[in-house]
Amino acid sequence: MSQKSFTGTGVAIVTPFRNDCSIDFKSLEKILEHIISGGVDYAVVLGTTGESVTLSRDEKKAVINFVIDTVDKRIPVVVGIGGNNTQEILNNISSTEFDNIDAVLSVSPYYNKPSQQGIYQHFKAITTASPVPVIVYNVPGRTGSNITAETTLRLAHDFSSIVAIKEASGNLGQIMQIVKNKPKNFHVISGDDALTLPMISVGAAGVISVVANAFPKEFSSMVNYALKGEIAKASILHYKLLDIINALFEEGSPSGIKAVLEILKYARNNVRLPLAPVSEKHYAKLEALVKKIK
Repeated sequence: MSQKSFTGTGVAIVTPFRNDCSIDFKSLEKILEHIISGGVDYAVVLGTTGESVTLSRDEKKAVINFVIDTVDKRIPVVVGIGGNNTQEILNNISSTEFDNIDAVLSVSPYYNKPSQQGIYQHFKAITTASPVPVIVYNVPGRTGSNITAETTLRLAHDFSSIVAIKEASGNLGQIMQIVKNKPKNFHVISGDDALTLPMISVGAAGVISVVANAFPKEFSSMVNYALKGEIAKASILHYKLLDIINALFEEGSPSGIKAVLEILKYARNNVRLPLAPVSEKHYAKLEALVKKIK
């Protein structure tokens, strides 16, 4: 698969739920059509935003199959397969049918707090087992440990099948070290909507976005302008969306984006425990911010 497929805007797709918290495939279809018509470059399913940790194995399989069938090769599909038990991830990879799956997104192990050598060996095992390219996901705010620039670069140089890192450390110094010293075909992808523009300005290749579930046209246009060096045009869209991007995460994610998707009539505002919906006060704030954008 061409590395170019992981430039631009990927969307970390939500998993919509009905009021009984079963998966709402009709709403999932609406969201997929919305993002594709909005011009995004690829879809990412079963990530943090997709509440993958609260889906059963059968539900995950059903979501993957539904997304692949609905997308119908119009854009690439990336599937989240990660965790903190390396052997279980290898088992999941071996039991996954990879037809029409273009890459795996795998989060750095959480809770265990492995050493950098442990992180390296973890991703070495995953990329050796995976029949498709691997995107590493560094999100210290959720995992409790950071993948250093040195470890990322070691993985990037040692394994050509590790094609990118989704960087959500918020550490621009670390990110710039990766950009400066990475292999040519390795991409740095923003994992933070609010930092996407500055990250692209220092060499990132795009974003895996949360806000693009709701505003794919606006956010992908911002990314495309930034990648073309049209920073003034990108900045207008960046600042248009900045307040709602920040608000999405104030009471947890994906609680914020699910509230916005309900406001826009794409999906119900339902999440699975231990997540909870945003407060009524925050819902009203999101409604006001949506009106400003629309």
